[in-house]
Amino acid sequence: MAPAPTDSDAVLALIERALIERTRPSGKRLLIAIAGPPGSGKSTLASEVVERLNAESGSEPRAALLPMDGFHLDNDILMERGLLARKGAPETFDAQGLVELLRRVRAAEADTPYPLFDRALDRALPEAGLLEADTPIVVIEGNYLLLDTPPWQALAEWFDASVFLAPSIETLEERLVQRWLSFGFSPDAAITRARGNDLKNAATVLDHSRTADLHLTQRDSAP
Repeated sequence: MAPAPTDSDAVLALIERALIERTRPSGKRLLIAIAGPPGSGKSTLASEVVERLNAESGSEPRAALLPMDGFHLDNDILMERGLLARKGAPETFDAQGLVELLRRVRAAEADTPYPLFDRALDRALPEAGLLEADTPIVVIEGNYLLLDTPPWQALAEWFDASVFLAPSIETLEERLVQRWLSFGFSPDAAITRARGNDLKNAATVLDHSRTADLHLTQRDSAP
């Protein structure tokens, strides 16, 4: 019996269809969005997709991963705006900066630096990542890539295809609590963190994201 298809199988099939059906000028790279609420497993899925694309391509890398988390605003800015307790909400990111980066990524005219988020330092590191100009496929992952409110909605024009992960709220809560426990928080503090901020952000993503080309519930998947 053949193994059951995985979420990464479905995303790879979507990418291959997008490559065949693309209307972008020849030579321009393909941009794939993988979005979903916190705890949905999008980072894990995006990494697996990129790894599989590169494993299939041999010695020349075929794909690169670009996380949205590098666009977290610094804590000092969030404190000034009274948003530190809501870190991770849409308004705590430099969304316009991400829009501008994707414009340059789409153009593929030169190697493109991009920020990465350091969880240990709890801050973004400017230009910590570098996307090489000849990388043909870029997988972008993040909570708000498909959000239908400004300025996030301006991202839509840059994506050739999109994926949305939507586990149940119960699954998300379980994963998010476990995440905080793994960071050393007490059970009560972990539940407070998950319910007080993360699940609010999850509701925003689930309620206000555009319809994706591929919708995954992850009923049988781990994050």
